[in-house]
Amino acid sequence: MYYYIEDKAFLKSMRGTCSDIINQLVQQINKGPEMKVQAHLIGSGAKNLITQNEKLPVDLDYNLCIIKTALQRGRDIREYIRKQFNAVLKANGWGDCHDSTSVFTTEYRHFKKGNQTKFKIDLAITRYYNGGRQRLIHQKTGIVCMDPYIWNQVPNSHHLDEKVQFLKSNGLWLELRETYRSKKNMYQKRNDTNHPSFIVYIESVNEVYSKYHPLGISRQSRISLQIRR
Repeated sequence: MYYYIEDKAFLKSMRGTCSDIINQLVQQINKGPEMKVQAHLIGSGAKNLITQNEKLPVDLDYNLCIIKTALQRGRDIREYIRKQFNAVLKANGWGDCHDSTSVFTTEYRHFKKGNQTKFKIDLAITRYYNGGRQRLIHQKTGIVCMDPYIWNQVPNSHHLDEKVQFLKSNGLWLELRETYRSKKNMYQKRNDTNHPSFIVYIESVNEVYSKYHPLGISRQSRISLQIRR
């Protein structure tokens, strides 16, 4: 069962440690001519969207968004970022990342003092495309030189930032949090491993957005209408 982590000191330390590494990666990449990137925790900063499944380790999901790049092939983009990421990890005393199908995954770490919950970084490579978002996928065939690298459209990701802004400006963030947590628990019960946090987040944003936006009225306006009825 997923729940939101309430240990604020642990959250601050974990987020600070992981975000520092990701920020180092962004700075290192942006110093070179190969590409320009931005990075962020999923969930528009995800300050209040970090969940834990009972006492199991915690994954912090980051998107590394490519703004522009001189590299054309997906293989070259992914390999360049992997090498840069490993260099930053090594400089911070971490081991090399693991190249999975959709993300680069670090080893698990934990703090020596205080909350010793293990945590790691999952880093996805993304880009904006035709109003939506795509993720760079490494499709593994068992023969590395034959593996295709494909930009996959993230379903229902069009105008995500605008939808998030609508939810925040209409006091719907708490409802989004509960929808997000409920969906994560639903997929866990189904043993569904095809819905990483980023996908669950997008589904949650779309569900809450479509619930309130079609008539162009805010949550407070709907409450007022219900009271008058």
